[in-house]
Amino acid sequence: MANQGTFDTFAEIKKVVLREIPADARLTKVEFEGPNIVVYVQNPNLLIENSEPVKRIVHEIKKRIIIRADPSARKTQEEAKKIIEEIIPKEAEITEMNFDEGTGEVTILAKKPGLVIGKGGSTLRDIAYHTGWRATIVRSPPLKSRIVEQTLYYMSKENEYRLQFLRKVGRRIHRPPLYKSEWVTITALGGFREVGRQAILVQTLDSKVLIDCGVKPGAQSPLEEFPRLDEMDLQDLDAVIVTHAHLDHCGLVPLLFKYGYNGPVYCTKPTKSLMILLQLDYLDVAVKEGRPPPYGLKEVKKELLNTIALDYGEVTDISPDIRLTLHNAGHILGSAMVHLHIGEGFHNIVYTGDFKYARTRLLEPATSSFPRAETLIMESTYGAPNDVVPSREETERLFLEHIKSTIQRGGKVLIPILAVGRAQEIMLVLDEAIKLGTIPQVPVYIEGMLQEVTAIHTAYPEDLARDLKNRIFHKGENPFLSEHFVSVDDKSARPDIAEGSPCIIMATSGMLTGGPALEYFRLLAPDPKNTMIFVNYQIEGTLGRSILRGVREVPLTDPTGKLNVVEVKMNVVSMDGFSGHSDRKQLLRFVNNLSPRPKQILVAHGEESKCISLSESVRRFFRVEATAPSVGERIRAK
Repeated sequence: MANQGTFDTFAEIKKVVLREIPADARLTKVEFEGPNIVVYVQNPNLLIENSEPVKRIVHEIKKRIIIRADPSARKTQEEAKKIIEEIIPKEAEITEMNFDEGTGEVTILAKKPGLVIGKGGSTLRDIAYHTGWRATIVRSPPLKSRIVEQTLYYMSKENEYRLQFLRKVGRRIHRPPLYKSEWVTITALGGFREVGRQAILVQTLDSKVLIDCGVKPGAQSPLEEFPRLDEMDLQDLDAVIVTHAHLDHCGLVPLLFKYGYNGPVYCTKPTKSLMILLQLDYLDVAVKEGRPPPYGLKEVKKELLNTIALDYGEVTDISPDIRLTLHNAGHILGSAMVHLHIGEGFHNIVYTGDFKYARTRLLEPATSSFPRAETLIMESTYGAPNDVVPSREETERLFLEHIKSTIQRGGKVLIPILAVGRAQEIMLVLDEAIKLGTIPQVPVYIEGMLQEVTAIHTAYPEDLARDLKNRIFHKGENPFLSEHFVSVDDKSARPDIAEGSPCIIMATSGMLTGGPALEYFRLLAPDPKNTMIFVNYQIEGTLGRSILRGVREVPLTDPTGKLNVVEVKMNVVSMDGFSGHSDRKQLLRFVNNLSPRPKQILVAHGEESKCISLSESVRRFFRVEATAPSVGERIRAK
């Protein structure tokens, strides 16, 4: 029945296309490719010059249309490359071109992509007109990004698989609904009344969509570390959506492919790069620590090929009765709030993911306005009444005072840090403080993945805060390239750094669950002249949380494999004001400013007491139905 319906849907769309596309355009075929309807013609220039037929098709079928030149109408790669180099100004500084024969798209890496795009996309249209290839522009990172380069290469190498995958997904997305949307449920699979292993299943009679699939750092067993994936058949999933690239939200997405999922993963473009990087690091750390990794490189590569990257505000069909739009969450680069439009306006769900409802040095504040929102699922990491974070100005002042006093007494500052988001925020603070003379000029050592993550940030400056973007674009100042930052590429240098002159060390992981930060901690902890500054949330069960609670003797294995007890004599400080999460006041302000006001609110991503407290306050202050579900609970949205 579904297959027949798919054929009928396709036939109806093709009928409209055949009617509207002029005969002179020489239509060759119509295909579903992911969420798009792709129309192949031998004379695409006719439709470049006159877009009215395409507008009429979009108006009638309510789907996104892409016009592509039939392969027979395209220039060869060599010819196209030569023409593109003639069209694009040399000032754009093209660094690479990757051609995808399957989709007829060319990815152009350039240092100044605005010059490639042209005013109103004029240069892109010229490229399509003269070569038959559709151009996609990617900014060449001023810092070399291994992940950006490798993913582009791998995607072009597997273009045939990618094309077949998109066509298969397109057929699934555009199948006609079997039922009228009258039933929506939300199942809490992980990350409810806890922090970590975030996973939410949204289900209608026609569709199943999974939002996030993360791990829980510091968990003692897989039952606590992994979401409740036993609650669903992975092969029935229509889509997986990833809100951002922290492991508690994306760490287990490749596991889905290991156990039968073969559908699309939707996220923003920065999240795509960051997610792959963090998952590869997660595997690497597991192997080094002697733990069996839950998946392998094969599954990460499959996830990459199956990922469909979206821009903020881009409305996309992901199933017969669900449309997805991603909005800025202000948490880390590429972080997104998820808006699901179900049925023909039947129900709308907004999931905040992790969000920051305030401007930071790195990012603009989270969105609080949506077309419609009947159900809101929101985080509550800092949702308790006493979770009032100091102002950013006061936090930075205290942070720099701790650094200054430590350096002046001959000590070293260790900052265990999350590689994505928090690290770049701290880099901006340190760069400015050293330039202004607020703290002594000492080397800032960058360890772990920080250099690669920062390189990815330089590839997507358009998604950064306006002031920072203005510095990079118009003033030619890129603080991430400051001479104060020293990348440590050889771990054998760590003992020398620990024994050397005063310095600042930024190293992963942010909760001391592994990585170079743990090694530096072992080396620096016994010396009272040193200081360790936590700048991110410490999840229950992690070593960072234990040390904050006062544990001063920590058993750790040294590089030889010998177990030693490390005495913690160093100064330990926690700075909540740098958090990429909203505090209690911001969370309530966000709900107050929401447009429109939802009918029900589900509180998640917080310790049990915080979820309950925030939900009670929301219910009392705003007279909205608000609850704090538990893992395994299923909620009827409508």
